[in-house]
Amino acid sequence: MCSVGGMDFDDVRAMPATFPGTRMIEFGGDFFAIHDPAGDYEQRPRQGWATLVRSDAHDSASDLTRPGVYRLNIGRPRRRFRELTDEVVAPDFTEADVVMPHPVYAGYGWVCVLNPDRCRTTVETLLAEAHDFAVRKHDNAARRRTEASE
Repeated sequence: MCSVGGMDFDDVRAMPATFPGTRMIEFGGDFFAIHDPAGDYEQRPRQGWATLVRSDAHDSASDLTRPGVYRLNIGRPRRRFRELTDEVVAPDFTEADVVMPHPVYAGYGWVCVLNPDRCRTTVETLLAEAHDFAVRKHDNAARRRTEASE
């Protein structure tokens, strides 16, 4: 499931932006992939479906202060999250190139990987699934807003 191929921060940062309707927002050197097909994020803020961080501003479990270390975080439907993480007993949140539960947001279905490299194919699959999930959530919310206004 993993493929060899060096990916750096900029390579990984560019990946979510390729998905339709995605808006990349930078804040404090971190990047947030938001599904925003209508371009109304300012009026209707929502959680991202993937983030790329390189600081310990939100948690220090991964020790992102190490030179060149960054973490890709990916939101998952809970069922898929369990499939990915059921065998992970005690993750080493500082280990690179391993998909694991997010150190803080695992309870919300988020996984993470530090400096993905060999697992590019896995990361691409996880991003595609996370984007599809974000699209479904967005479409469901839009439908509910429309129904409520009728």
